Amino acid sequence: MIQLGQQLDYFLFVCSFFTMFARAGCLPRLAWSGCRRMGNLTSSSAGLSSSACAQYVQEVVSHNCVVIFSKTTCPYCKMAKNVFNEIGATYKVIELDEHNDGRRLQEALAQMTGARTVPRVFINGNCIGGGSDTKQLHQQGKLLPLIEQCAPCCAAAGSEGSGSGHFEPAK
Repeated sequence: MIQLGQQLDYFLFVCSFFTMFARAGCLPRLAWSGCRRMGNLTSSSAGLSSSACAQYVQEVVSHNCVVIFSKTTCPYCKMAKNVFNEIGATYKVIELDEHNDGRRLQEALAQMTGARTVPRVFINGNCIGGGSDTKQLHQQGKLLPLIEQCAPCCAAAGSEGSGSGHFEPAK
């Protein structure tokens, strides 16, 4: 007969096993009823597929001059946003820790850019890197010219969120 301590050990083993595979994305979403943790939001719904996440990233990037994929508590993300605020540029922010599919979007960004870290900053459809890269480009005087080259499609497209894709020089 199995003793109570052995039952508890077995239960904890099984739970950690399923948690490990669920976090790795190996279990089908419908079979796993646990919550995905992204900031304060939780969700047990299926969410977007990997290809849909990649398509979403491409769409957002192609319709906005400046896009920052960020997390609300990340100091490097705040650094990047501060640079754009300082020069008066409008930008669109996707806060991954507040997005239901934030983890999958971050994985799509990793596949697309070669880096999983945030922020991932895009200007005119191209990833320029992270917070330190953005600040360095600004200090070198190279950031503003990149923004000024934004394609007309980005400036004309209306978008949701904090950025409209328009560049307005600081006054």
